[in-house]
Amino acid sequence: MICVRVLSLLIVMLAVGCAKQPPGNLDDGCAIFKEKSGWYDDANDSFKKWGVPIHVQLAIIHQESHFQAKAKAPKDYLLWVIPWGRKSSAFGYAQVKDDTWDWYIDKTGNWGADRDDFGDVTDFIGWYGNYTYRTLGVSKWDAYNQYLAYHEGHGGYKRKTYLKKSWLVQVARKVKARSARYQAQIARCKSDLEKRGSLWPF
Repeated sequence: MICVRVLSLLIVMLAVGCAKQPPGNLDDGCAIFKEKSGWYDDANDSFKKWGVPIHVQLAIIHQESHFQAKAKAPKDYLLWVIPWGRKSSAFGYAQVKDDTWDWYIDKTGNWGADRDDFGDVTDFIGWYGNYTYRTLGVSKWDAYNQYLAYHEGHGGYKRKTYLKKSWLVQVARKVKARSARYQAQIARCKSDLEKRGSLWPF
């Protein structure tokens, strides 16, 4: 009996570990969802709830963490050589800071949500994008400006702080281009994704 329990625990731990690994092909939306079957349902649920398209969600996650569940902000250094913590509290798939995540939980009541849980993160991106639309008038389908507001915060976007950051504008253009590619790819496999859903293995 003990051996069976241990074996069951090992299987669960292995499944969880594999689920946290990034997809093998980050450049193909269909490949991502075929490998991580539950992810399509998560992203689609967020789209239905908040209106931020799946391809925009994916493009933001790709830029922020390359689909690394436990991604952290870069390390900071004192005098360029002594490790001095991290540049920010940003963590998880969407590199969300502590204060922003707490704000999301407070506003949505999504208690227990985690930044390394794909479903929680897609819900967060949808919520944030919807808030961006309501407060700033940025289309939920506009990956370029949605990303700028995501990176700079709503106040920073309103003040157009990104205009002084040419590197950020370039990044936002990359997010826009990747979002368009994901959109075209997912359009080709959407019917299969919706038919098969969770029948695909993790």
